[in-house]
Amino acid sequence: MGITKTDKFNEEQNTLATIAKVFAHPARIAILQQLFKLNTCVCGDLVVEIGLAQATISQHLKELKNLGIIKGNIEGTSVCYCINVEVWENTKQIFLKFLNQDIENNSCCI
Repeated sequence: MGITKTDKFNEEQNTLATIAKVFAHPARIAILQQLFKLNTCVCGDLVVEIGLAQATISQHLKELKNLGIIKGNIEGTSVCYCINVEVWENTKQIFLKFLNQDIENNSCCI
């Protein structure tokens, strides 16, 4: 596996790439959508709702938690997850800033 050379890019570029990498798997998108839909902490329902093995769900939850976009609370023998609202709002702003860039009078490929 090659070196990513992230030092060649600025903090904003690296942050956006890290977020995009975590969002690049449909299981993670499905997990986030389920968490938004339920709008509460979820403990064990994700396996049933998403339809993947517990180990697979756990790995995807780990990636989302490493990004900080979800947070987990230990309740008894299980970990319950919910959206980290502050990080979600920050993530939206990062993507909006990138996606709202305007292209003025672009006629290079016509």
